[in-house]
Amino acid sequence: MLAIRLQRLGRKGYPVYRLAVQEAQRHPSSGRVVAYVGTYNPHTKEASVQVEAAQKYLDNGAQPTPRVVKLLSDAGVKLPSWVKQPATDKQKSIRNAEKLRRNQPKEEVVEEPVAEEAPAETPATEEAPVEETADKE
Repeated sequence: MLAIRLQRLGRKGYPVYRLAVQEAQRHPSSGRVVAYVGTYNPHTKEASVQVEAAQKYLDNGAQPTPRVVKLLSDAGVKLPSWVKQPATDKQKSIRNAEKLRRNQPKEEVVEEPVAEEAPAETPATEEAPVEETADKE
């Protein structure tokens, strides 16, 4: 069975991909490639697809990966009915949503009444000041 998948090229940290048609059981970097049907640059989001060649392999049963399905449909390739379309309304699931701050019960803030006038004299405790002695020599 054939697969249409992305094959990584480019230097370290700057990948560029080819759309390769190859055996599905092989690894993209080591399997025998039947044909190249396009390229994809993820940095500029530019994809160039040979529409007729891709259509020929899809009609003969080549299985595209989910990312390739998106690239082919953007390029105008008519996909067969058995090709699964990737979900476009992808929502990121939140683990442990009950731990989020917005889901915690609200803390009630109790404000203490503020006295308007302070008492004129406050009773101070009188303590004898401690005198330091100079006997520590």
